[in-house]
Amino acid sequence: MRTHAQAVVIGGGVIGCSILYHLAKLGWTDVVLLERDELTSGSTWHAAANIHGLHDSTNISRLQHYTMTLYNELEAETGQSCGVFQPGSLYLAQTEAREHQLRLQEAKARRYGMNFHEVSRDEAERLHPLVDFDGIRCIMFEPDGGNVDPSGVTNAYAVGARQRGAEIIRFTPVTGTEQQLDGSWIVRTDKGDIRTPWVINAAGLWAREVAAMAGIELPLMPTEHQYFVTEAISEVESLDRRLPSVADRDGEYYLRQEGNGLLVGAYEKDMRFWAEDGTPQGFGHELFPDDLERIEENMMRAIDRVPVIGMAGIKRVINGPMIWSPDSSVLMGPVPEKTGYFCCCGIIPGFSQSGGMGQHVAEWLVDGEPKLDMFGWDMARYGHWAGKEFTKARVQDQYANRFKIHFPGEEREAGRAVRTRPIYEMQKEMGAKFGLNYGWEHPLFFDADTPDSAGFTRQPWWGSVGREVRMLREKAGIIDISNFAKYEVKGPGSEAWLNAVFANRMPKSVGRSCLTPLIGKRGGLAGDFTVTRLAEDEFLIIGSGMAERYHSRYFADVPLPEGTHFSSRTEDICGFNVAGPQSRALLQRLTDTSLDTEEFPFMRSKRIRVAGVETVALRVSFTGDLGWELHCATDDQAKLYAALVDAGKALGAGPVGGRALMSLRIEKGYGSWGRDYSPEYWPQEQGLAGLVKMDKGFLNKEAYGAIAGEAPRETMVLLEVHSQDNDAVGGEPIFLPDGAAAGQVTSGAYGYSVDKSLAIGYVKAGLAQQGDTMHVAILGRAVPATILSEPPFDPQGKRLRS
Repeated sequence: MRTHAQAVVIGGGVIGCSILYHLAKLGWTDVVLLERDELTSGSTWHAAANIHGLHDSTNISRLQHYTMTLYNELEAETGQSCGVFQPGSLYLAQTEAREHQLRLQEAKARRYGMNFHEVSRDEAERLHPLVDFDGIRCIMFEPDGGNVDPSGVTNAYAVGARQRGAEIIRFTPVTGTEQQLDGSWIVRTDKGDIRTPWVINAAGLWAREVAAMAGIELPLMPTEHQYFVTEAISEVESLDRRLPSVADRDGEYYLRQEGNGLLVGAYEKDMRFWAEDGTPQGFGHELFPDDLERIEENMMRAIDRVPVIGMAGIKRVINGPMIWSPDSSVLMGPVPEKTGYFCCCGIIPGFSQSGGMGQHVAEWLVDGEPKLDMFGWDMARYGHWAGKEFTKARVQDQYANRFKIHFPGEEREAGRAVRTRPIYEMQKEMGAKFGLNYGWEHPLFFDADTPDSAGFTRQPWWGSVGREVRMLREKAGIIDISNFAKYEVKGPGSEAWLNAVFANRMPKSVGRSCLTPLIGKRGGLAGDFTVTRLAEDEFLIIGSGMAERYHSRYFADVPLPEGTHFSSRTEDICGFNVAGPQSRALLQRLTDTSLDTEEFPFMRSKRIRVAGVETVALRVSFTGDLGWELHCATDDQAKLYAALVDAGKALGAGPVGGRALMSLRIEKGYGSWGRDYSPEYWPQEQGLAGLVKMDKGFLNKEAYGAIAGEAPRETMVLLEVHSQDNDAVGGEPIFLPDGAAAGQVTSGAYGYSVDKSLAIGYVKAGLAQQGDTMHVAILGRAVPATILSEPPFDPQGKRLRS
C-alpha cells in the first residue's frame, strides 16, 4: 500500500467512488480510496437508485442533468454496465402549488435545453396505461428519467478511476486521522499509514465517526427507509417496453418498474431514527425487519393511483438506513476550521447527484473553487449551533415531509429556536414572525393577527410587509440587523491585513467606511463587506450573516501580522438600522451628537451614545434611504431597542422586518450576497469592478487579473415585471420575446413604495439593453418585463445623502 497520496477518499459508496473518478479525470491520479468493507456497503447497495434531472435549485438541476447524461458515457468509457434504464418519468400535480412548481421547472428546463415538458392525459395514458390520472391537474414528462443499478454505477466509477491511475483498497477500515504540524494528515489503517494533504470524508453512514477522529462534529442523523417490490404483474409482463417511473409527490410515494413488477417507496410520517449515538462498526449489508404498517397510508395512495399494485403480491421489502443532514442536502466542502479536510456527507438522492457531486468536489480540490455557486450544499451553512437535538428535529421534519414543496422563503419550525437575542421575547410580544438565519431567529414581519406562510403566490402577510415598507419610506422604520456577521480587527497590522484580504482600499481616516468585494479563487465575488475604521489600529467589518463560517475560509487564507488580532463579534454585538426620512429626527431625540449631514455625512461613522447606550453609528442603510446603523453590546440591546421603538411612536415609526428590507433594497437596485452576488459572477458583471483596486495586492488578485479585461458574459439588470398578481422571487428564467433563453432572476419582490413588481437578475451580454422588453417565467408562465435604466426609488441617491 502506498504511503503518500494527493488525496485520500474515505468511503467506497457511490459518492466516494465518483469523487475518486472525477479527481483522476481532472489529473489527480495519485489518489487512493479506502473502504472498510466491500464497495457499496452501507446505504449504496440497497438504494432504489432512481434518477431525475429537475430540482427547485437551478444549479442542482444542472448537476443532476450532468449525472444523468454521464452514466451512458461511463459505460462506454469503462466497459462496466451501469444498468441504465431511461424509459422516462411522469411528474403529476394534484394541487395548484405542485402545478406551479412543475411549470417553473419546465421553464428552467427550456432555459438550459433539458428535456422536460408537459404532456396531455391521452399521451400520459399511452406512456403509462396502468396509472389512473383522475384528479391530476398537470402532467410533465422527463424522457431521460429512470433508474440505474447501484452496484453497476459504483463499480463503473471504480473502474474508471483505476483506469486513470487511482487506487482502491477494500476491507481496510480507517482507524485514525491525525493532522500534522505542516497541515498535512496521516490516515491510519491496520495495513499501514498514508500521508496526504487532503482527507475526503465520504463515509456515508459512518461519516460522523470518521469526522470525530479529526475532532469534527457533523450534523447528521440516520433513519430507516422502506420500499417494496411486487411479484410479477401480468399487465407489465404483456408490455413490449419499460414503463416510465411515476413521481406523484402529492401522494407521498415514488413508483417505478422493477423486473416485471413495480417498486413502491414512501417517506412516512411515522418515521424511525436509527443509530442515533453512532453507526455500528460491523454494519454492512444488513437490513432491518420489515414494517410495512408504517407506510400503509402511502401504499394506499399508490394503490389508488395504480390499482394493479393492490392485486399484486409483495416479492421483497427493503428496509435500510439512510443518513440525513438537517435540510436533507449534502454537507460538502472543506471544513473551515481544519486545513486539508473535506466532507461530502449526508446525501439522499445519491444516484441523481453522484456525478455532479463528484465533479463539484474535484473542481473544488483541484482548482480551489467549483464552477457553480452551491452555497446551499456548503457544509459551512451550519455552525456549532446545529447540535444533536436540532439535527434530530430537522431530520424528522425533512423525512416526514420529503415530498412537501419547499416554497420560496419558507420557514419550517422544527428544531427552533436555537439562537436568540435578548429582545426575542419583546419582538414576539410585538407580533413578530421569525425566520432562521445561520441559527439566529430574526423578525420577518410584525403582525400579531397574520400567521407566517409560504407559497408561490402572494401570501396573506403580503399586505403586512407593504405597511412596513410604506411606514419606513414615509416616516421611519427600525430594522433588527443583529444577524449580520460582525468582525473586529485590532493591532498595528490591521490595515495591511485588510488590504491583503479585500479588493478595495481600506479607509485611511478614522470614522470613514468603504464597501469592498472579497474575490474568490476564480475571480468572482466571494463576498461583499462594509469596513469601518474605528481607530488607528481598529476596524469593524460587517458582512453576510448566513455566510459567516463560509467567509472564515477566506480570512484564514491570509496570515495575520504579528500583534494583530481578528475575531468574530457576531454573538456579542447587536445592531439596528434606523432608516427613513424621519430617522434623523427619531435618533436626535435620543442622542446629543449632531446628526446633520455637515457633521455626520454619508459613509461616515462615530462612537455615540443613544438612549445612554454606547454605540458605533454608521451612516449607511441597505434600504437605500436616509439612515444609520447602530451597533451595541448584546447586553445593551433591549435597552436600545425599547428606546428606539418608544421614540418612534411619536413620529409614526415602528419595527420593520426582514421581508420589508428585501423589498426596500430591491427598490433601490441593491444586490444581496447569496442571492444576486456569488462567486459565479465577475465583478464587472455585477457592477462592482470599480471597487476592485488593481494597484494593490489582495486575496486572489491573480485570478481576478486573468478575467479583469474580459467583457461581461452576463450583466446584472433591474427589471420591472408587469405582473398584477404575483412576483418573481429568484430562480425564474428570463427569455427574449421570441422564446430564446436570456438569463435568470436572482431575487425579486414587490416594490410597495414605487408600486412596481421588481426583479434583479442576469441577462446574457449583448442580448438586450435598457428599455427592452423581456419575458420572466413567473410560475412558469411568460410575463412581460422591462429592463430599467435606473432604480425606481431615489435613483440619484438624494434621500440617502440628505
